[in-house]
Amino acid sequence: MILLKDILYKVPLESVVGSTAVAVTNLHFDSRKLGLNDVFIAIKGTQSDGHNYIKKATEKGAIAIVCEELPEQIINGITYVKVADSSSALATMASNFYNNPSQNLQLIGITGTNGKTTIASLLYQLFTRAGYKTGLLSTVKIMVDKKVYKATHTTPDSITINKYLAEMSEAGVEYCFMEVSSHGIDQKRTEGLHFEGGIFTNLSHDHLDYHNTFAEYRDVKKKFFDELSKDAFALVNIDDKNGPVMLQNTKAQKITYALKSYANYRAQILESQLSGLLLKVQDQEVWVKLIGTFNAYNLLAIFATAELLGLTQIEALQLLSELESVSGRFQYMISDQNITAIVDYAHTPDALKNVLETINDIRTKNEELITVVGAGGDRDKTKRPKMGHIASALSTKAILTSDNPRSENPETIIADVENGVEPQHYKKILTITDRKQAIKTACQLANAGDIILIAGKGHETYQEIKGERFDFDDFKIVKETLKKLDK
Repeated sequence: MILLKDILYKVPLESVVGSTAVAVTNLHFDSRKLGLNDVFIAIKGTQSDGHNYIKKATEKGAIAIVCEELPEQIINGITYVKVADSSSALATMASNFYNNPSQNLQLIGITGTNGKTTIASLLYQLFTRAGYKTGLLSTVKIMVDKKVYKATHTTPDSITINKYLAEMSEAGVEYCFMEVSSHGIDQKRTEGLHFEGGIFTNLSHDHLDYHNTFAEYRDVKKKFFDELSKDAFALVNIDDKNGPVMLQNTKAQKITYALKSYANYRAQILESQLSGLLLKVQDQEVWVKLIGTFNAYNLLAIFATAELLGLTQIEALQLLSELESVSGRFQYMISDQNITAIVDYAHTPDALKNVLETINDIRTKNEELITVVGAGGDRDKTKRPKMGHIASALSTKAILTSDNPRSENPETIIADVENGVEPQHYKKILTITDRKQAIKTACQLANAGDIILIAGKGHETYQEIKGERFDFDDFKIVKETLKKLDK
């Protein structure tokens, strides 16, 4: 049994109507999930305002209401708690409800535009290989030691985060690696958590449909580092001009990594092939199975984190060489006809540029590079022409197609992407709305030695159209198509 007053520990209260010495069954911010003696936290969200559902919450048996504005009708026997910020209160309450599980393990948060999933997933892989019970909270999946759960958000809500952290704590997990999105930080989902360290990867054009300006997007990321404790570490990519910004006000130990600048942790690419990279990390050579400059940064951050968490340099390097690429992140196959197909989650201009430049650095230029790319609907529209410009400029042929159109017309999205194509590249592009047909066409156009890049969806196994999710797996489709063509 847990009392409301214990859950409210460290929550700044403005006023309380009723008793806080009542037993609570569960916490919810979704009135549809409420049961008898639960607490309802009314959140002012981007889509709806939880304060409109307070009456419904009381009808469903809520024992207490936490809100920013008290309702006109106060019902006897129900406790009403007024707070300045419901989202912040929810985060602290969720931690308290689950007995502050983040304090029982070493939690590392990874933030930035690109690289979050790769770093979090590979750190999980590395520490698991090192023999530790490890947890993962990522876009792709949630892992509690060896137990797999499906992920729905990059950074889940506060209740879900603490629920999984509590399960990890119960299972004896020692390390947990967590993607921290700008949405998650802005919506206070990570408040109340104890982080052992934070990693900053890079910052480029993304989520400006949610954050009004790039400066606002940057400052939200910075807030994560501002809130780290003096006992934590802040590990930042100093080659990114926003790296120093992340360190400006942090109390944490400041540590840097870079390929080009002077830093605490440095790496150099000695060889780059489709089968991997030869890196020099802290003056030690290591062969890794991942490719591209962007992965050299990711692997350096992973190495630095492993050492900061107590692994020896030799142990960290050995484990680094064993790491396998993450699903949908530069995932590739070579067909019997010697056609290489690469599937990557690149859904921002910077990520797409990184992937295409990596392929162009490796290929001999005697082969074609055919890119299949689109852009998501109901998201930042300003990045669409940039995606079109990059795809057409850095590929020998680009097929513009549908991504997750959501509620938008896919043809409109494709037209926005096409607007970025410069006249000299018009002959290079095709527009095929049906994504499956676009992938099939790319395979039919390819000859022996050619490379196909399918960008934008990566690990996703669905396509979202008009509020519905349909089964769709880029890697599965390209693999099946090339297999048929091989016959």
